[in-house]
Amino acid sequence: MSNKTLVEKQVALTQLKGVGPKMAQQFADWGIHDLVNLLFHLPFRYEDRTRITPIAAMRPQQTYVVQGIVRSSQILFGKRRSLSVRIQDNSGSLGLRFYHFTAAQKKQFADGTEIRCYGEARRGASGLEIYHPEYQLITEGNDAIEQTLTPVYPATEGISQSRLRTMISQALEMLAADKFQLTELLPQSWLNDWQLPSLAQALQYLHQPPNEANLEQLQTGQHPCQKRLILEELLAHQLSMHRARLKVKQDKAVAIQFMGPSQQQVIDSLPFTPTAAQTRVVEEIQFDLNQPHPMLRLVQGDVGSGKTLVAALAAAPMLDAGYQVAVMAPTEILAEQHLLNFSQWFEPIFAEQNEGTKIAWLTGKVKGKARESVLAEIASGEAKLVIGTHALFQQGVEFAQLALVVIDEQHRFGVHQRLSLRAKGRDFAPHQLIMTATPIPRTLAMSAYADLDVSIIDELPKGRIPINTLVVSNNRRQEVVQRINEVCQGGTQAYWVCTLIEESESLQCQAAEVTAQQLTEALPKLRIGLIHGRMKAAEKVEIMQRFKNHDIDLLVATTVIEVGVDVPNSNLIIIENPERLGLAQLHQLRGRVGRGDQQSHCVLLYQAPLGEISKQRLGVMRESTDGFYIAEQDLLIRGPGELLGTRQTGLQQLSVADLERDSYLLPQVKSMAEQLINQHPQHVEAIIKRWMGNSEQFSQA
Repeated sequence: MSNKTLVEKQVALTQLKGVGPKMAQQFADWGIHDLVNLLFHLPFRYEDRTRITPIAAMRPQQTYVVQGIVRSSQILFGKRRSLSVRIQDNSGSLGLRFYHFTAAQKKQFADGTEIRCYGEARRGASGLEIYHPEYQLITEGNDAIEQTLTPVYPATEGISQSRLRTMISQALEMLAADKFQLTELLPQSWLNDWQLPSLAQALQYLHQPPNEANLEQLQTGQHPCQKRLILEELLAHQLSMHRARLKVKQDKAVAIQFMGPSQQQVIDSLPFTPTAAQTRVVEEIQFDLNQPHPMLRLVQGDVGSGKTLVAALAAAPMLDAGYQVAVMAPTEILAEQHLLNFSQWFEPIFAEQNEGTKIAWLTGKVKGKARESVLAEIASGEAKLVIGTHALFQQGVEFAQLALVVIDEQHRFGVHQRLSLRAKGRDFAPHQLIMTATPIPRTLAMSAYADLDVSIIDELPKGRIPINTLVVSNNRRQEVVQRINEVCQGGTQAYWVCTLIEESESLQCQAAEVTAQQLTEALPKLRIGLIHGRMKAAEKVEIMQRFKNHDIDLLVATTVIEVGVDVPNSNLIIIENPERLGLAQLHQLRGRVGRGDQQSHCVLLYQAPLGEISKQRLGVMRESTDGFYIAEQDLLIRGPGELLGTRQTGLQQLSVADLERDSYLLPQVKSMAEQLINQHPQHVEAIIKRWMGNSEQFSQA
């Protein structure tokens, strides 16, 4: 088949009756440019309007089509003005109520008029009522009952459901009359093998399902016609990821043939031996760094598994060879932790080399002359190791020889941000090492990270004892405070984490300040510190250093300490209002303890009463410390978009597929993608374009 046959003829929306340039522009703003786009705008649910129910058979909270004669209509003046209409059939009478109506509508409901209406029955003052029903006047010639289930579409401003249905119905008629074609992009042998309908059959069915259609199957996305489209959409995403990866592989990168002395010096400076899992992952990274094209590797590791050390061992040979390494973190406090760790490991090495090599620090808060100075060091190459937040990829930041980018907790960054950091390489593309402590369930990783090689640090350092988690009501707060006193008097340290439902950082900080004050009064013998997001970077570093040095017994904090903080002597963490946080964040916070060789405890101090989802979450936390199990549960409770961050490419654009519901199809989709690339390469471009349009570039980060 030649490429020409795969180009679908674009038929303008203005070919439809009643659609002028203005309405066509409205649809274009919404991403629907032609009739093919319109047919891919699918219903998200269906209503059964194929049978008329006698009024006497209606029940509250159910949806019905009823038909009757208008017996009365009047405007009522209560708290709100409303139009009250009463209709009657052979079995009984029903009230209709409209709060928004026009004089013309009022006239339509003349006594004796026959109307058919659709809506949900509710109990009213005078029996059952339907509020704001959809209705039509029954006259000779327009009394036919619906023959198919009624589709309900994702709405757009200014376009009614009935207008959408009429337009799509016209488009389907034009398709049936061969006024335009839909190109079949899945090989016929696949459709035969899996007993799937053609694309045209699937779309016809999904827009106008027959009245005997299995409604439950349609609502749960299990119908073969839906499966036909789900497979093609997931295939488009898989192909797009594959192509992004190939594109990256065509870029040139620095190939490091030797590992250099710094890596061993970092290992020798450690008070422990790296785990077998860390060693294995470093070897996988070293293999990638030896290639002449950029590494794209995701390192997943549960809380406390030692990802930062792996990143440092990956950076060492690059620094030895004279190249620059950038380490980017989503929050200042995590970036500060990296600064602390990397400085500890590399400053002695740089001093020994006596080359005046610098570690540079760049965040949004570095301003004025200090910023100019840092930018000059990065641009000249004097700064070899550059650590910071998203400020690293802003305009004006120029690297001399950026060869490796380490991105921590990458799902917190938007795709544009990662693309712009990749563009910072001058004569070659930087290698990318992406790290996350949010374990991504395998099925989700197959789609969201299909373009990355994945390494898993599946082993915690020796001697780690699983953290004991307790779920305690706020009524027992006094007991918890007493327990802190005992723990800290015994020589170990504790955290108290304040969470607030408000997004306002100032309110969170205020809550932490109040809590710190109360705990200082309740525990006069303890040295209590406070850390929150509004403190200056230097203050935060100083507080964390004092906590590490055991000059502070109890650290009161907001969720700024969620990731990266490592104090082995702390073995108790209290998380206030845990019901306000997701499982991933709770697991991260809990991971601040359990880093030493003694039993650690996490107390989830909740405010009763708990909602159903909160009960589920806290139950999962109590029963498991396994990050992968917790991530799977998080996926079930929250869904994939929220787990990875809705900005993560490939998630927000899915229109018929659902990663959670359809994850069982992903292995099949992966093998379909390989077959298509090898056997039908001319289909690849067309499938990606059909489902992803211009959004494909974002998957290349």
